[in-house]
Amino acid sequence: MRIDLHTHSTASDGTLTPAELMGAAASAGLDVIAITDHDTTAGWEPAGAALPAGLTLVPGAELSCRWYATDRPIGLHLLAYLFDPADPALSAALAAVREDRVRRAQRMVDLLRADGIDVTWDEVSGYAGGGTVGRPHLAQALIRRGLAGTVSEAFASHLLGERYRLPKHDLDVFAALRLVRAAGGVTVFAHPKATRRGPVVPDELIVQMAAAGLFGLEADHCDHTPAERAHVRALAADLGLVVTGSSDFHGSNKTVQLGACTTAPDVYERIVSSAKGYAPVR
Repeated sequence: MRIDLHTHSTASDGTLTPAELMGAAASAGLDVIAITDHDTTAGWEPAGAALPAGLTLVPGAELSCRWYATDRPIGLHLLAYLFDPADPALSAALAAVREDRVRRAQRMVDLLRADGIDVTWDEVSGYAGGGTVGRPHLAQALIRRGLAGTVSEAFASHLLGERYRLPKHDLDVFAALRLVRAAGGVTVFAHPKATRRGPVVPDELIVQMAAAGLFGLEADHCDHTPAERAHVRALAADLGLVVTGSSDFHGSNKTVQLGACTTAPDVYERIVSSAKGYAPVR
């Protein structure tokens, strides 16, 4: 079995619709795919409705979290699988995160316009297509104006990487762990040691997260070096956590392809058997 447990659609910052993502997963030879858009479950229903024969869908989300117990809080992402999407507390927390993303993006548009870059909010929100608004949608506006050639170039420090970047509201990581568990879901720490993405949390925090109910660590990820993958695997073994592998596919917003990294079938079965909030869609 080929299992990819971390992908994004146009419900957040991917470039394929949920239905297109399911078709692409089948074409890539996957047996199981998780849809894990940022802080939203909006892609679950259309993905399930378009599911090709022989492909299993794991509904999930990638939660924007932060560790606040430092002078400079560190951002981190939790992959949450098979939770109840109607759980009131988790739904409200995710809605608050999404609403803050909209306000943040609107303020970033204002900053760009103040510097003479004629980006409009209607255009940026249009790129989101009704999904969660994020910096990749601002990047599309900059690309259209010839100020960047790719999303990565738009994230350079003189553009969306620093000059026009604003802080955003994230969930406290321990609150997120509690919310997902209460909603019957299972959590995996996404790319926990990917230093190329910026500051990473210390192992001591991951020990605390494991004690608070973290289920696994995503070791096999394209942003991890071989040494970082080995470190994550060793840490997971010490803490009794499962190890996953995933593509973190974003369509044309990134070069990585579906199935670039995969999860072992026995780990997938452990995730499914531990989840109480939702079931895979077949």
